[in-house]
Amino acid sequence: MTEWLEQPSMPLDDAAGRRAGQRQAQLTKPPGSLGQLEILAVRLAAMQGSDRPAITTPWISVFAADHGVAAEGVSAFPQSVTIEMIRNFARGGAAISVLAREHGARLEVVDVGSVGDGSAIEGIVHEPVAAGTANFAHGPAMSQEQRDAAMDVGKRAVDRAVAAGADLFIAGDMGIGNTTSAAAVACALLDLDGVQMAGPGTGLQPEAVRHKAAIIDRALALHQPGRGEPLEVLRLLGGFELAAICGAAIRCAQQGLPMLVDGFIATASVLVAVRHRFSVFDWLLFAHRSAEPGHQRMLEAIQAEPLLDLGLRLGEGSGAAVALPILRQACALHAGMATFAEAGVSEKEA
Repeated sequence: MTEWLEQPSMPLDDAAGRRAGQRQAQLTKPPGSLGQLEILAVRLAAMQGSDRPAITTPWISVFAADHGVAAEGVSAFPQSVTIEMIRNFARGGAAISVLAREHGARLEVVDVGSVGDGSAIEGIVHEPVAAGTANFAHGPAMSQEQRDAAMDVGKRAVDRAVAAGADLFIAGDMGIGNTTSAAAVACALLDLDGVQMAGPGTGLQPEAVRHKAAIIDRALALHQPGRGEPLEVLRLLGGFELAAICGAAIRCAQQGLPMLVDGFIATASVLVAVRHRFSVFDWLLFAHRSAEPGHQRMLEAIQAEPLLDLGLRLGEGSGAAVALPILRQACALHAGMATFAEAGVSEKEA
C-alpha cells in the first residue's frame, strides 16, 4: 500500500461553520426557508475555513479505463467505445466537455488504462496502469501494485487541482463495463447480491440485466475471502478508474478540497474510500440520485443526501457538473443577502 494513503484527513473548520450558521440566522428570511442551500453554505464554510465560501475555480478530472469483465457480455456497447469517448472528450464533444465550458471549469481527461492506444491523442493525461483490468469473473481484477498505481493517478489529479488553486473537485468516469464493476464492489461492501445492485447501465434489456447480476454473483462467490476489507474489495472487483476516483476522494480529504460526487460509478468509488477512512465523508458533497437502481442503496448506506434527482445515468461527472450552479447559488445567497439589521427589517418575534 502506498504511504500517502495513511496520511490523516484534514479537519473541518468548525469555527467557520458556526460563524456561517450565525450569519444564516441573521439573513432576511425565515430560518430554514432556503432548505439545503443554507446547509450547503454552512458546510462549505467549514470546508473552506471561510465565513463566506465561494466556488470560483472548479476542477473536473475524468478517469477512463477498460474492464476485463466486458468479455462476459455485460454492456450494450463494444469495448472500443472507451477509447473513442476519450478522443471525444479531448475534442470537446462530450456532455462533460460542454458542461465544463458552460461553468468555466478546468477539465482534464486521464487515461488510467484503456485497451486502445491513447498515447497519440492530444490533450489528455496519459497514465495507463495496464490495458484494462483482468476479468474479475475468473480472478482478481488487478494486482495490489496495479490498484495502488491507479489510486496514485487519482492522488496526482487532486494535487494538480490544488496547485492550480481549485476550490472544488469533480471526478468523472468512462469505461465500458464499469457499472458491472461498480455494482460488484458495492455488493461486496454492502453484503448484497447482484440482482439488488445491477442495473441497465448503457441500456441493457431486462434479460441482459439478469445476466449481469449472475456474473456479479459468480464473482462474489469466487472472491468471498476478500470481501469486507475495502481496498481489497477494490482490488478484486474494481476498475482502474474506480481506484483513481477512490484515491482522489482520499486525497481531497487530506488536502482539504471539497469533492462533489457524481453518480453510480463515483459513489461506489467513494464508498470504498469512506469505508477505508470514514473522515473522508466530511469532504464529500453528493450531486444527484442516479437512475441506476442500486445507487439509492449506496446513498442510504453512507447517509448521503443528493442535491438533484433528474433521472441521469450518463457518468463522466456530468451529474456533478449539472449540480455545480446550486453550490454557487448557495454561496451567493449566503454572502450577498442582507441581514435584518442591514436591511432595517424587523426580526421574528420571540
